Amino acid sequence: MRNNNLVETLIGAVVIAVAVGFLVFSYSTTSMGGSSGYSVEARFSSADGVTAGTDVRLHGIKVGTVSGVDLDPKTYLAIVRLSIRGDIPIPDDSSIKVTSAGLLGNSYLSIQPGGSPKNLPPGGQLANTQGSVDIMGLIGRAIYGNTNSAGSNGSGGSAGAAAAAKSAPEHP
Repeated sequence: MRNNNLVETLIGAVVIAVAVGFLVFSYSTTSMGGSSGYSVEARFSSADGVTAGTDVRLHGIKVGTVSGVDLDPKTYLAIVRLSIRGDIPIPDDSSIKVTSAGLLGNSYLSIQPGGSPKNLPPGGQLANTQGSVDIMGLIGRAIYGNTNSAGSNGSGGSAGAAAAAKSAPEHP
């Protein structure tokens, strides 16, 4: 009986040690670990799919995460706060855009570095932004055409006007 208690205690200790190991690993690899980095912000006209925790990538490599998303009540722009790794300097003329990993992939922010010798300071703002693209809207336009074009109001458009001009008698 005593032997069973010892085995159960050892197995319990191993389980607790493994759980603590996972917690330490996850704490150190996420932003909760207090990594040395700096915050910047960007303002987008459309930030669909961007939430806290969204990846920030530079040439496909993760260099940070989105720490928060808010709405500016005066300009109605999405204010996105980014936490960038401390060892990655971002030139102050860089651009950032919302993109996705494939047609149905998750959204992420992609930084295109500029050529400025000055780096973006902590608390700085990326001024060159491009919001998310409405994929469904683009597909709808491709399938159904643009309903605001000149030929879609039933009058025949410019081709109908040209035909009417040819058939009309000329006046001297």
